Amino acid sequence: MVLALTVCGTVIALVVVGLFVFGLRRRLIQRSGGTFDCSLRWDAPKEGDGDGKGWAYGVARYNGDRVEWYRVFSYSPRPRRVLERGSIEVAGRRLPDGEEELALLSDAVVLACLHRGTRLELAMSDDALTGFLAWLEAAPPGQRVNVA
Repeated sequence: MVLALTVCGTVIALVVVGLFVFGLRRRLIQRSGGTFDCSLRWDAPKEGDGDGKGWAYGVARYNGDRVEWYRVFSYSPRPRRVLERGSIEVAGRRLPDGEEELALLSDAVVLACLHRGTRLELAMSDDALTGFLAWLEAAPPGQRVNVA
């Protein structure tokens, strides 16, 4: 009986500590500001070929001429992907289709992009999309930015 209570207490303590670390990590990412909720699909299929698979929920943060993307369900202090402003080409935008509506946040808009030849899709709210496109267009003089 004592062993069972000890094991249950240990499991509950580990779950609480794990949730606390998730929250602390997100707080540290958002501390410097310029963050927004953003789902990402790397190596996205061509438009019309997708079935809603491959989306990962995350938080993106502006950092100078880069956007750093962090997975929400990760303990890593480093970004999973780094997108450089000069290497992003916007191919178009659309609303989630089919099963994507279940995989993404309810108010998401999908932005199809190319980053150094890799097709990717970002899903974010309309307000975050406006900010992202403004950030892309605010590139310093001499940098090429392709926004469709």
